[in-house]
Amino acid sequence: MAHDLNIEALVVFAAFFILVTVLGFFAARWRRGDLAKLDEWGLGGRQFGTIVTWFLVGGDFYTAYTVIAVPAAVFGTGAAAFFALPYTIVVYPIVFLIMPRLWAVSKRNGYVTPADFIHGRYGSRPLVLAVALTGLLATMPYIALQLVGMQVVIAAMGVTGDSWLARDMPLIIAFIILAAYTYSSGLRAPALIALVKDTMIYIMVLAAVIIIPIELGGYDHIFDLASEALSHRSPARSIILPESGYSAYATLALGSAMAAFMYPHTITGVLSSASGGVIRRNAVLLPAYTFLLGLIALLGYMAIAMGVKPSSPNFAVPDLFLAAFPSWFAGFALAAIAIGALVPAAIMSIAAANLFTRNVYREFINPKCGHADEAKVAKLVSLVVKLGALGFILFLDPQFSIEFQLLGGCWILQTFPAIVFGLFTRKLHSTALLIGWAAGMASGTWLAFANGLKPVYTLSVGDFHYTAYIGLFAFALNLVLAIVLTPICDRLGLARGKDRTEEHHYELTAAEKA
Repeated sequence: MAHDLNIEALVVFAAFFILVTVLGFFAARWRRGDLAKLDEWGLGGRQFGTIVTWFLVGGDFYTAYTVIAVPAAVFGTGAAAFFALPYTIVVYPIVFLIMPRLWAVSKRNGYVTPADFIHGRYGSRPLVLAVALTGLLATMPYIALQLVGMQVVIAAMGVTGDSWLARDMPLIIAFIILAAYTYSSGLRAPALIALVKDTMIYIMVLAAVIIIPIELGGYDHIFDLASEALSHRSPARSIILPESGYSAYATLALGSAMAAFMYPHTITGVLSSASGGVIRRNAVLLPAYTFLLGLIALLGYMAIAMGVKPSSPNFAVPDLFLAAFPSWFAGFALAAIAIGALVPAAIMSIAAANLFTRNVYREFINPKCGHADEAKVAKLVSLVVKLGALGFILFLDPQFSIEFQLLGGCWILQTFPAIVFGLFTRKLHSTALLIGWAAGMASGTWLAFANGLKPVYTLSVGDFHYTAYIGLFAFALNLVLAIVLTPICDRLGLARGKDRTEEHHYELTAAEKA
């Protein structure tokens, strides 16, 4: 589908972009704190209540690329793409169980990152470095994907051209604005913008799921048209998941759920909460976003039924809105998606900056740095991280960032044993955990590249064949090695680092449960 310049949509888009830019800079004065301290700049002073945390974590977890990629996958592959729904249901009991403990021990000891917790729990610098570098590695292409989402909606409004100036300048301007207000306001900026972003997304989606089906003759007709179109794809697809896809679907959902809140940016959202009770309430309330995600996924079928012919599946949703709505509302919807890129991109860059500053710079480069130096380094690193993500988009095929983001879930899942099991027990030896992590990282990466960077792999042993998420295969090897090697490490007399945490550090007080 060709994209002519749509002035009306662009004007509406620009108006909302200016609005959130103003909010981003105003955020430095919102719930004012000393932004020269990493706790204040990188965690918002650990003061966000239930409502702000709900919008912040939701805006962090449900990104612009989610709004683009999930319906694009449904548009291209049908039912298999709906694995995102059960995974975002399974994840919240995990959050309810483990995240209040991580919040409590972090609050007691001033931890800002998951690697801070690893340092306090295990006293192992190599394991700290492994967790920190894994977080950085998994986050960079994720930030790049937010910019891919923004690039798609800008191009859908007709801002294209053969020269880099015509094609990429709007994206560069958006990047500069994002970098500026993140630098000045820290986590307060995406927290405040998330309130606007999610309101816009809800309006956009509710309008689409009510108005478009009326135009197309109802959902029955939409599903019939989608089923017919998908059956003629090569290979044939369906709106009903075939039995052969059950194991891949289930393991993708489970593995993604386990990995989701191991990412530094989701943990940052959790640690910014005012209490453990806030986290628990959000674990109960956040499935409302899963309902929204289900509606977003249906946009892929609506695009098929509408007869949209996107140049790539990523344009399915933008082209659907441009075809189904007046230009002014299409501009509003595309602005919602673009703003949806700003919130997670900001949080991700802050989380990556926190990791580097606390667990690489202070741990290995300048152990004597003070609070002001930490905050200064973190602000600079947040700029570098966003610049690196922008480089992914401008100088490499964006497909690279997509492929590496698929690996990101596999990689970050390998930190699960050290972080999650460490919240409940210290029986696993840090050296065994490090070896398990290395084996999981190596095997997961090898399986991914051996399988053309697809997220699932078929294990064949004789007549037995089992298709599953590569991250879970790697995780299983990781965990088995950690368990088996722990008594061997103890028998060999390998030292365990000092545990600086105490049992009561993990428990919430009565006030913190409220």
